[in-house]
Amino acid sequence: MIDRRTLCLSAASAALIPGMAYAACEPDWVGPLRRDLDAMAAELTRTLRPWRGPSRVFLPEQHGYAGQGLATAAIQAAIDGAAQAGGGTVRLGAGVYLSGTIDLRSNVRLEVARGARLVASTDLHDYPERVARRPTVMDSNMGMNQSLIFAEGCENIGICGEGAIDGRGTMQNFPGAETTGATPGRPFLIRVIDCTRVHVRDIHLRSAPCWMQNYLNCDDVLIEHINVENQVNHNNDGLDIDGCRRVIVRDCFINAEDDALCFKGASQRPMRDVLVENCRLYSTCNALKFGTDSQGDFSRVLVRNVEIGGVPADLPATRRKRADSGISWEVVDGCTVENILVRNAHIVRADTPLFLRLGDRGRVRPEQQRPGPGVLRRIVYEHVTGDDNGARGSYFTGIPEKRIEDVALIDVDLHVSSANAPIPEEASIAEKPADYPDAWMIGPLSPAYGLWTRHLTGMDLIRVRFTPSGADPRPMLVTTFDTANVRVDACQ
Repeated sequence: MIDRRTLCLSAASAALIPGMAYAACEPDWVGPLRRDLDAMAAELTRTLRPWRGPSRVFLPEQHGYAGQGLATAAIQAAIDGAAQAGGGTVRLGAGVYLSGTIDLRSNVRLEVARGARLVASTDLHDYPERVARRPTVMDSNMGMNQSLIFAEGCENIGICGEGAIDGRGTMQNFPGAETTGATPGRPFLIRVIDCTRVHVRDIHLRSAPCWMQNYLNCDDVLIEHINVENQVNHNNDGLDIDGCRRVIVRDCFINAEDDALCFKGASQRPMRDVLVENCRLYSTCNALKFGTDSQGDFSRVLVRNVEIGGVPADLPATRRKRADSGISWEVVDGCTVENILVRNAHIVRADTPLFLRLGDRGRVRPEQQRPGPGVLRRIVYEHVTGDDNGARGSYFTGIPEKRIEDVALIDVDLHVSSANAPIPEEASIAEKPADYPDAWMIGPLSPAYGLWTRHLTGMDLIRVRFTPSGADPRPMLVTTFDTANVRVDACQ
């Protein structure tokens, strides 16, 4: 039994520490989890298919659009006509189509063809409110009822084409403060609620006033080969998926001012069976994230073959800075997050490459009872590399009332910057159980240049290395001894 409060381990440490377990192999729960998620990914790949519908094509030009002025009514008439005929594709074929809110219908696909642009109106009067029939925490917190493209309760819908959808969402066109709450006057570009069989492919999405796209409580969601640039305003998320089941996000590029790819639980519905692969996700906030809304469970998730982190120098950014975090799994509103594997990830330009947070904010709808702390467990990082990351360090923190459980790092090699600010004492860092959970919450540095943990049960580090850019007075690993069952590969 080690009676010190904190263990500090340097990268060069070769001596075995009495009382510390050393991992000769991965924990027994990792192999079954890996096999289960690989089988899930194969099943999703086999069964999630592109939009299927009649080959009929409907044009706004058939409904009076002559290439000038608002095209909203003509596009909507083409969508409604396609739906009434049993389905088909509404094609924006050439030129610019200026529009306010349009509503998708079941069995209809909206195509913005190569060379065409769907351009958002900058007049808020062109965005009549679409209040969701089923209230969620997102409605009570964000108050967001406006979007350019809206769908609710639909089946078999699609958005595709090699053209562009431009939200023209600059701060000049849609002013508003950066916020973690309501975003009045700044519509989303795409909002899809309570739908089944959703397919988005090939489209270029540009410059939303707020979030670019939000898919909430949907089943069978396939998002592939999309290109997202959202760097013109506050709260410019790239892709938000909330409480959906059977999801693939693949071969996508996202450059976002706020979170690039963010999973959420504000729908208060479970999210499970998710595959993310072959994507590049860049952000000046969090590149890959669950949270902060975490009211619905999140499980059976495989992320593989991705590059994530801060925005490269050759891409546009409203704030030129590193990402706050590379991968963030955050549980603060009472849900269970479990069985998540990230494999073959390259993390670049992130102040905190890896972040786990189990807190107790307890945000729900006003009429609902506040939940207690949730569950965060069985998290794997495997074959993770990284360059040009910041000095803050990675950290995993629960709270005294509830620990994170079972985390494995296997073949992790991350290069980070050395300390550039005063080094905090571990005991001086407040618990902050109800604070907004993001990696900046502790300040510019954690107690370790590699990994700091607090309130965690069961952690395995197997062939794990953090390399600072220069001399750093901090150890590679700092773990408090309410962190139980830490096993470190003796070959470190």
